[in-house]
Amino acid sequence: MYSSIVRLQNTFGFFTTVAFAVACIIAASDLFSARTPSVGVLKTTNVQVVRGRPHYYSSKKEEYAIIRFSLDADLSSLFTWNTKQVFVYVTAEWPSAGGSGSGQNATNQAVIWDSIITSPSADHLANLGPVAMRKLRRSAAGKSIDPSRGRLSINNQRPKYQITHPSSKVANQEDVVLRLHYNVQPWVGILTWNPDEDFLKWKTLKGNLSRKFALPGLKKKDEGKTGTRS
Repeated sequence: MYSSIVRLQNTFGFFTTVAFAVACIIAASDLFSARTPSVGVLKTTNVQVVRGRPHYYSSKKEEYAIIRFSLDADLSSLFTWNTKQVFVYVTAEWPSAGGSGSGQNATNQAVIWDSIITSPSADHLANLGPVAMRKLRRSAAGKSIDPSRGRLSINNQRPKYQITHPSSKVANQEDVVLRLHYNVQPWVGILTWNPDEDFLKWKTLKGNLSRKFALPGLKKKDEGKTGTRS
């Protein structure tokens, strides 16, 4: 006769086996859901380079780039019944002066803006106020996935982060581009980023690269006053 402890162990083992099998099926279901995100507009609207200190007590000054941008993208196809939230971020990238042959990174990359888009079933996890929460619940009422989720329309967005370089110099940098990235965080399964190539029904993110632009030089202060007093 089996003891109560052995029976409990067998029941628990059977439950974990079934739960693991169901979790694998749920995770695999994402592979059969089409992901066709696209970007209509990704462009800079204002670019500045300023000098500042990395912290209050520092005597050293660094150059910081402030990049405003506009974005129009449709990431709604990333939301399925297994999507918990989507992490979206924009990076500024430019080539290193020395290149990969000098032992440096071939490309510099820095995040200038990011955002988390939750699915309706995960809205309670977002740090939202009561008014915004009521609007989200109202928009998602009766729908498994709100169609407006993942549709971004941003104009002249101020960056969340100013960017610099280990050399403390970014002024007059050429061949800078903005790139949009995403990271899908499912309820069950692994984190997935935007693929470089098409994979089954998952398509690459089209139009996520802006045109090349240059970081301007620092504004020089007027040296002395012009004109004389009579």
